Amino acid sequence: MSGDPAPRGIDLPRLTQWLAARLPELEPPLRFTRVGEGQSNLTFRVDDAAGNAMVLRRPPLGEILASAHDMEREHRILSGLASAGARVPRTLAYCDDPEVTGAPFYVMEHADGLIVTRVETAERLSPDARAAAARSLVQTLTELQAVDLDAAGLGDFKRPESLASRQLRRWTRQWEASKTAELPTIEEVAELLAARMPEERESVLVHGDYRLDNAVVSEDGEVRAVLDWELCTVGDPLADVGLLVAYWNELGAAAGQAGALFREPVTAVAGFPTGAELAAEYAQASGRDLTELGYWIAFAYWKVAIIVDGVYRRWLNDPGNGSGAGELQPAIARLARLARTTLDADPSAVKR
Repeated sequence: MSGDPAPRGIDLPRLTQWLAARLPELEPPLRFTRVGEGQSNLTFRVDDAAGNAMVLRRPPLGEILASAHDMEREHRILSGLASAGARVPRTLAYCDDPEVTGAPFYVMEHADGLIVTRVETAERLSPDARAAAARSLVQTLTELQAVDLDAAGLGDFKRPESLASRQLRRWTRQWEASKTAELPTIEEVAELLAARMPEERESVLVHGDYRLDNAVVSEDGEVRAVLDWELCTVGDPLADVGLLVAYWNELGAAAGQAGALFREPVTAVAGFPTGAELAAEYAQASGRDLTELGYWIAFAYWKVAIIVDGVYRRWLNDPGNGSGAGELQPAIARLARLARTTLDADPSAVKR
């Protein structure tokens, strides 16, 4: 194990020393393995000589935008949610010293289970377990939206301004700062989203990237842990529902199509519901009105287009940030078009 080369972003000697000093249960030598298919923060599984496993998260390699990839914030969110009994991994340690491995990072427990990113993984679940996983994903979302932010130590996340207005400003700034090509549809959709912004009647915890492949599920389909809290904020509960449906549709899209966001049509596997059925499940579980959901699905496509463009930009700057990221460019324009057509087709997304 000690002879294994460390992946990029890991300073094996310094990191081993730092972790061993703070987590006495670890038995060096340690092995770090890049895991997950995320193209933003880098995630590594840490295995020790005694068979213990944990997970380390750090920012991507190279230059990043100011305020992005804040490890301290993500660590704080997970710690607060764990204290509230939410389905998240327990945090173990945080380091703000970039001398240890090139950037701040945190370590959390390893959640056992499946992360459904491929058809092969989905097929390890029975059709009944796939349906159960969808229901559990919805139920877990309603639980997260019921978290008392003050009790979890996250009360200062609350903002007087609506989530839609904050997010429009944030992602427009990000687009302008890092876009890899001119794409007028992005600006057109931003104008429509601003003009048709719904009133925010509730403000709850918002994951910001809520989707099937950011959850760890058991063999019977129960969600054990929700991962990747980098984009967490507070605001309209339908923001996460719109993201869930948009990503669910993308996960079910035909693999190989021009601009496909995911490599395989995971949620098209028998047993998984459609995106519309998933939304109906949420309406029943939460008791919330979904009149404005079309707006938030369009918002999700627009936001994800900008996120994918940022991933592509980081890959151009340093290909070590993610294998396959160079293939994402066609998805940016396709997602922007989906945002526009969703707004055009949804009669509820009109200016009030």
